[in-house]
Amino acid sequence: MTATDTRPTGGARPRTGGPARTAPPGRRASRDTRPAWEEPPTRAGLGAKGAILVLAVLAILFPVWIVAVTSVSDAETISRTGGLVVWPDGVSLDAYRELLSGGEVSRAMLVSLGVTVVGTLLSMAVSVLAAYGLSRLGSLGHRPLLFTLMATMFFGGAGIIPTYLLVQSLGLMNSYAALILPMAVNVFNILVLRAFFMNVGQEIIDSARIDGAGEFRILWQLVLPLSRAVLAVISLFYAVAYWGNWFAGFIYITDQEKLPLQNVLQQIVLANERPAGMAQVIGTGQIPSLAVQTAVMILALLPVAVLSPFVQRHFKKGMLIGAVKG
Repeated sequence: MTATDTRPTGGARPRTGGPARTAPPGRRASRDTRPAWEEPPTRAGLGAKGAILVLAVLAILFPVWIVAVTSVSDAETISRTGGLVVWPDGVSLDAYRELLSGGEVSRAMLVSLGVTVVGTLLSMAVSVLAAYGLSRLGSLGHRPLLFTLMATMFFGGAGIIPTYLLVQSLGLMNSYAALILPMAVNVFNILVLRAFFMNVGQEIIDSARIDGAGEFRILWQLVLPLSRAVLAVISLFYAVAYWGNWFAGFIYITDQEKLPLQNVLQQIVLANERPAGMAQVIGTGQIPSLAVQTAVMILALLPVAVLSPFVQRHFKKGMLIGAVKG
């Protein structure tokens, strides 16, 4: 046998376990990872899914587009179309300028903004502290408190009348506290936070305790920085709930100056009332009443629409890790 002959002696061939499997030409490698019972998508199926998604997006955005275009249309354009405007022609920002000039709508926006900020901070503080305490399995009264909170999700004892009587007995009627305290705690959000906190590495917490850190320092410097995703999502849940809370202002607030934006929106759009200070410009036709109504809708929608994209990237991670792994 020459030096260049590399065949094994004895005529035996090395066993390589069979020929290597190669993907058929034109087939992507990612399809090989599909389960045996899952068929590869067809072009017709992908096209149908894309068409359905496009139609769903248009069904959502088209009404918003009409409302936004009508709010910036002048009186001549609205009069010519006879109502809502689909395509902008004459653009005018007089409705927004009058609404934000310090009248009733501006005051209502400040009320809603203050209630949303204060309420979200209070709710997050209570929820984070409760969730962290319940996430420590050896904490005092861990199981009774957890089952008590979970029971409120299935057996709601407080209805509208008991809640109203409680707010009235506490002297909170016609106050901003009535817009915050009745909805300050959400058990579902606490459970999601608890599940997320339980996934934080126990060895990290134990090492911090060995170094002399207390529970509040562990929560503030270790647990919360590792939980930014779920904190952003839960904060958005609370903020949207406070911003869109119309019912609390309807039953607890009697002073017009303390009403949040959602209640003023109901008065302008459904009750067809004119905002204070704008009766003359609307009555003379300088600003169409429909432009004012749609402008208030956009002002009520704008904060949520602006805030949501910044939290969207945390939504999947925060909800899946917090809810599934718990």
